[in-house]
Amino acid sequence: MPSSKSLLQLLLLPVFTAFLLTAAAQKKEPPPPPARAKSPSPAVTDALIHKQFGDNCSLLPGPSQFVADMDDDGIEDLIVAAKCKNPMADRDEYKFTILDPFDASLGYSDLKVTSGFGSDEPDRRGLSLLIIHGADKNAWRADAPKAKFLLINLPFKTMTVKRLTIKKKTTLGIYMEETGEGEDSSSVVFWDGKKYRYQLLGSALE
Repeated sequence: MPSSKSLLQLLLLPVFTAFLLTAAAQKKEPPPPPARAKSPSPAVTDALIHKQFGDNCSLLPGPSQFVADMDDDGIEDLIVAAKCKNPMADRDEYKFTILDPFDASLGYSDLKVTSGFGSDEPDRRGLSLLIIHGADKNAWRADAPKAKFLLINLPFKTMTVKRLTIKKKTTLGIYMEETGEGEDSSSVVFWDGKKYRYQLLGSALE
């Protein structure tokens, strides 16, 4: 006759097995990495920029244009470089958010102050990144996008959009080669779920 201990083990075995099966079922597979960035087709023109950000913003000739899912909502977003004059005067009319992730990383958070930081440097004067978070089936082309951002004071001379791993999560970042004081340095800007953040990556090796 089995002992009471053996009977208890036999009774608990189905419970333990059920627990293991439930835990295995609840274990989530890691999400797939975001799709790689691509170029908009056809290329974006100033007509769209003026419609979404006002006539004081125009595309910057040279840097590539990118379409990518920056905020990980499954809808494509637009990233372009531009020159913008006095964006503070247009943000309410065109309903975009101005961010200064570069100076925010240095502890400066007052846009009324930092919006004038690049005015004495001709190469940086008005230099901006425009990001449109897409909405519905029209994505970034929608008349009323999910959100629009104008990033100021980023000292970039070239940029590209590639995958970035932050805290074991793979997302997309805007990688930049810097100019000015950060010459030969690289950095990245990424969406943290609430805003765009700046992170210095380091200097190039000679």
